[in-house]
Amino acid sequence: MTSLRASTRRLAALSAVTAATLLATTACGGGDGDGGGGGEYNAGVNKVANASNKKGGTLKFVGVQDADSWDTTRMYYAFAFDFARYYSRQLVSYNPKPGKKSVELKPDLATDHAQISDDGKTYKYTLKDGLKWEDGKPITAQDVKYGIERQWAQKTLSGGPTYLKDVLDPDGKWKGPYDDKGGFDGIKTPDKKTIEFHLAKPNGDFEQMLAMPTNSPVRKDKDTKSKYTLHPFSSGPYKFKSYTPNKSLLLERNKHWNSSSDPLRKALPDKVQVTLLTNPDERDKRLISGDADLDLNQRGMEVQGRQTALKQHKGNVDNPDTGFISYVAFPQSVKPFDNIHCRKAAIYGTDHKSVQTARGGPTAGGELAVNMLPPVVPGHKASDDQYGIRKNGGKANIAKAKEELKKCGKPNGFSTTLAVRNTDKSDVKSADSIQASLKKVGIKVEIDPYDGAQGSSIVGNQSTVKKKNYGMVLYGWGPDFPSGQGYGIELWHSSKIRDNGNNNYALIDDKKIDKGLDDAIAEMDPDKAAEKYAKVNKDVMAGGYYLPLTYMKIVQWRSDRLTNVYAADSYSGWYDFASLGVK
Repeated sequence: MTSLRASTRRLAALSAVTAATLLATTACGGGDGDGGGGGEYNAGVNKVANASNKKGGTLKFVGVQDADSWDTTRMYYAFAFDFARYYSRQLVSYNPKPGKKSVELKPDLATDHAQISDDGKTYKYTLKDGLKWEDGKPITAQDVKYGIERQWAQKTLSGGPTYLKDVLDPDGKWKGPYDDKGGFDGIKTPDKKTIEFHLAKPNGDFEQMLAMPTNSPVRKDKDTKSKYTLHPFSSGPYKFKSYTPNKSLLLERNKHWNSSSDPLRKALPDKVQVTLLTNPDERDKRLISGDADLDLNQRGMEVQGRQTALKQHKGNVDNPDTGFISYVAFPQSVKPFDNIHCRKAAIYGTDHKSVQTARGGPTAGGELAVNMLPPVVPGHKASDDQYGIRKNGGKANIAKAKEELKKCGKPNGFSTTLAVRNTDKSDVKSADSIQASLKKVGIKVEIDPYDGAQGSSIVGNQSTVKKKNYGMVLYGWGPDFPSGQGYGIELWHSSKIRDNGNNNYALIDDKKIDKGLDDAIAEMDPDKAAEKYAKVNKDVMAGGYYLPLTYMKIVQWRSDRLTNVYAADSYSGWYDFASLGVK
């Protein structure tokens, strides 16, 4: 085996793409170094606010939405991925640095990057010495393998990403760890410290996939299946002390974690406390009053809190770009959105400028989105504005909307239901704005708020979507890892359509799009891959499957006592939780 540099080349290309995006942010926040004070606006953007190695104290999160699951196999919320690094480790993980520097992969449980075979289909890792679970028993290669194998148990553990399952077993032949006790042949563990992955075909993003918390070790004797979310067994610096769903979570130190084996997690606080509320305004009040240090959900402050923070406490505010897009998907199982022209009518009929304003304007809501690849992902082309969204200043194109309604056989419009998370005020306000603008072209939209924490079993459940007549699903999405595959495959590829835990809400089943994605994934040259992802994105927009709203930007609160605060591209511009401390 040889040590291939494909991942390094790809990450170098990512850095080049993100650099342009970060320049504007850097201009607001100061220099490009890792140091920086905590008492200035954007002190945590592209640099570290309040750098410190001081240990102790309790880090206090506050949020309005619980994780979809704290089980690393089942989680899919971005803040859960970020938070999971407190109690889980991976073979490789991201560099604990601000901005674009964070996207570089570093060894975590593994001693080094993979040894990759010349054909790009075999990846071999060796585990570090001295790795231990929270009860002091050693973490083995078999534990890593079993944690990954749980992805095959979709009947019991649905909801999370299945990248490794799909790459290693594309035909879905293995039945999973609960039905076949023999283990999956595509992952070899010849001894307790060696693990090998045998891919069906090369994939330029394989190591980035491995960095996801989804691929954390799980010990078989501690696997409580669907109840694992209540107390995941820790391989990281903290362990679960107590958890009451939708109320609170408390982590305490894992005394068997060894910092010498883990340079990626500072583990500064003695405890990590999470308080869950239902009212975003109350969350903002607690942040501003000093009762909490930061927002768990990392979705940004609401209007009142944002205005107070920017006017009276600007030194506690960061305003990073994120890798997220706010959008509406059109499930084709719900008529009349099986008709492309009805979908296009809704795109043209939406007043994007009013949605942007509802989300807080360019500062809080982000720039107008014109297609379905975020600017931080290679392959994004700002010129791909097929519906004239930017050209039209974000205003609705009523004439084109009515023209498309005639083409879809609904000249007088139609009625539909828009599903929106009740846990996100910006989404709710966006829904109201969409409803008002589409009414002007004859599309009557009923808004149905749902519990955001139950998204995978509501808007991710095909039968529920059809039963509730959800012709429109308002959501937000960021890259699982920074590439076109990491952003788009779950949303666009037909192989990702699931009965439950579905993220391809539009139910795209297009051979041209599938082939385009497959070709881009197999491409090892990052520049060529980016061009191929750009073509796929163009085809997705041409199909009218999605209504892009904004490239999301957030106003983020950073308490006076927080240390080592920085926005990381590896976590879509959100704070790197594992580096945080308190004064």
